Amino acid sequence: MPLRGKRAIVTGAAAGIGRAIAERLARMGAALTLIDRAHEAVEGAAEALRARGAHARAVVLDMAELDQIEPAIRESARAMGGLEILVNNAGIAAQKPFLEHSVADFERIYRINVLALFAASRAAAAWMVEHRVPGRIVNIASVAGLRGSTGRAAYGSSKAAVINLTQVAAQELAPYGITVNAVAPGPIETDLVRAMHSERTRAGWIREVPMGRYGEPEDVAEAVAYLVGDGARYVTGHVLCVDGGFAAAGLLIPVGDLR
Repeated sequence: MPLRGKRAIVTGAAAGIGRAIAERLARMGAALTLIDRAHEAVEGAAEALRARGAHARAVVLDMAELDQIEPAIRESARAMGGLEILVNNAGIAAQKPFLEHSVADFERIYRINVLALFAASRAAAAWMVEHRVPGRIVNIASVAGLRGSTGRAAYGSSKAAVINLTQVAAQELAPYGITVNAVAPGPIETDLVRAMHSERTRAGWIREVPMGRYGEPEDVAEAVAYLVGDGARYVTGHVLCVDGGFAAAGLLIPVGDLR
């Protein structure tokens, strides 16, 4: 178990990608604190991990309550006896035409996707520096932060902010031995995505993704597992796309049509 003896916090861990990340880190031996605003779901996720022999605790926290984040991070570190890993997964999305977006949409999305992520990262990094821990911070961004996508003015720009914040933090925390990286998922099969994506949206994604399908939460979890492991000790400021080739693609036409 490569993470035996390590302590990790995962935000937005009650379901979907966050829960898959928590389960993967638990299988690697990490002790975990799962943070989410969904009381029953996060308690159930932690209980499921404990039933499989993992050390897991749940913290019910709405990440929109920014002043509660630092105390929650520090208390979680104290409760686990340390903190080596933070995975910032909590996030919200909206899909609206540019002309229909409001300032309130931006405020709501940036509050969770950017401000809360910064608050959690700063609190975790401060704890790691204070205790001289060469830690790992992984931020869940999105390919929407790398390329302009229809309907994602607020969401996409918030994830672009996450990517730049990742790069800045990586530079400033490197002298302390703390790495900061981002994972940028493409379309991933989660309950949220199934609710948001219409048949036309799904068809559009499948047309644009070279691998021709949606990914699974476990695909993102595997990328996180790499970035928090010893094998990535010299990787920082990196954005790892888990998107079936979407971000790297240009013109997509069948190879046979080139002849």
